[in-house]
Amino acid sequence: MQRLDGRVAVPDPFRGGIVALGNFDGFHLGHQAVVGRAVAQARALGRPALVATFDPHPVRHFKPDAAPFRLTTLDQRERLFTQAGAAAMVVFAFDAALAGLTAQEFVDERLVRNLGVAGVVTGADFTFGKGRGGNVAVLAALGEARGFACETVGAVMAGDEPVSSSHIRELLQAGDPAGAARLLTRPFAIAGVVQHGDKVGRSIGYPTANIALGSYLRPAYGIYAVRGHLPDGRVMNGAANIGIRPSFDPPKELLEVYFFDFDEDLYGQLIEVDLIAYLRPEAKFDSLAALTTQMDADCAAARAILGQ
Repeated sequence: MQRLDGRVAVPDPFRGGIVALGNFDGFHLGHQAVVGRAVAQARALGRPALVATFDPHPVRHFKPDAAPFRLTTLDQRERLFTQAGAAAMVVFAFDAALAGLTAQEFVDERLVRNLGVAGVVTGADFTFGKGRGGNVAVLAALGEARGFACETVGAVMAGDEPVSSSHIRELLQAGDPAGAARLLTRPFAIAGVVQHGDKVGRSIGYPTANIALGSYLRPAYGIYAVRGHLPDGRVMNGAANIGIRPSFDPPKELLEVYFFDFDEDLYGQLIEVDLIAYLRPEAKFDSLAALTTQMDADCAAARAILGQ
């Protein structure tokens, strides 16, 4: 897959494509329907299939102090778009220049001039342009005037409500990673570079790989059954703590992963950790012995869940 900068004209092989347009944070069932429709159209017409996303998320531009909320990184989205059949990912850098474009200017400058689009596919709730002045009806009218087709994909329902990133965030914050996974079609995954920690875990027989949470949404603090993906392709079962480690001072917010039957050096390596099941909330222990006893029980529970 090619990663293209939406601020400049894309290379000729990617012009005249069918573009799925949206934020696509999480790339859940609804997003997959939009991208799937764009890919199907592109294949039927013999045109390149592109997915255009915004990074950083517009919320981060307008509310820089907002709590972390991302469900995917740009790298994760690129991999997911590739798996969905897209030939390229177009990244619209959401900055003051983009925020200041009217809906018509966005279409003329970014879609027509820079991408040379032949068609655009969006979700029904897509809005764009300064002050959210554009919606799917505006996009369709502009597309008709400029010679490209527009298609809107309706919401994908989960029971009585539409699948949405906001609902997935609510499920994760409520300690329901399995519920979130059903809407994502995969586990929520946190990727990051393993950093050095205090090495307390190693001293009690539970060495952990520590990852900063960065811009990711903070799911419910607590202990999880997890699967880790290592750079060499191995998939490891384990248990992890997400939170501030209340038994230790000073508090430090981390994802700490203990992989079963594994004792290799992962420092400086990029790993990805799937949250499979929520076991319990974080707790403070009066001694390392009490913490170790609880960790023994947590790992036994995680092994049982992951072995099913």
